[in-house]
Amino acid sequence: MHAMTLKTLLPLTALLLVSCGGGGNPLGNPSDVDNSGGVTGQKLSFIYFQKCINPIFQAQLQININGVISTNSCAGSGCHDNTNGTGGAFRVVPTAAEVDLADPANTPEVVRDSDMYKNFYSAQGEVIPGSPTTSRLVTKPQVLGVLHGGGLIFENDQDPNVKLLQYWIGHPSPQGQDEFSVAGNSMFTPADPATGVCNTQ
Repeated sequence: MHAMTLKTLLPLTALLLVSCGGGGNPLGNPSDVDNSGGVTGQKLSFIYFQKCINPIFQAQLQININGVISTNSCAGSGCHDNTNGTGGAFRVVPTAAEVDLADPANTPEVVRDSDMYKNFYSAQGEVIPGSPTTSRLVTKPQVLGVLHGGGLIFENDQDPNVKLLQYWIGHPSPQGQDEFSVAGNSMFTPADPATGVCNTQ
């Protein structure tokens, strides 16, 4: 009886595989599938991050965990500190020093080896360039549809820190330009990172 069932099922199984695979090789893709190349994503501004975003991670912020209010920084031990943090993949080097981008010795390769760039790189892992409202760097500290073990950090999107995060994420470098693009200068008023104020709109 068992052998009879197998003899009956094998041809049916083979027929199903052929019909799912579009004919020919049942494990191959149908001939009308087009796997065209993807488009390279835009980069976020390093200079704006360094001047306007990294300070948020270093600042002492009010934290609300189930109504219990305390103060800590994102870079604090037990949060997102790169050595003792328990806050998932997002890591911050608390002692990251600013990199002088006007110094010709600070080539992109040198900057990419810095602690500040490590913070930049880690923060980028929490965002979708051009889409601040769906980026975890914005939604998690507001506890918007996603759990944040560190509690509620920003009450709403009117918080000045949220506005900085949204602006940075919402203004990536022009297509084809890297994170060191001089287009990042326009994110300050006046358009000079050394003297300008961080734009938020």
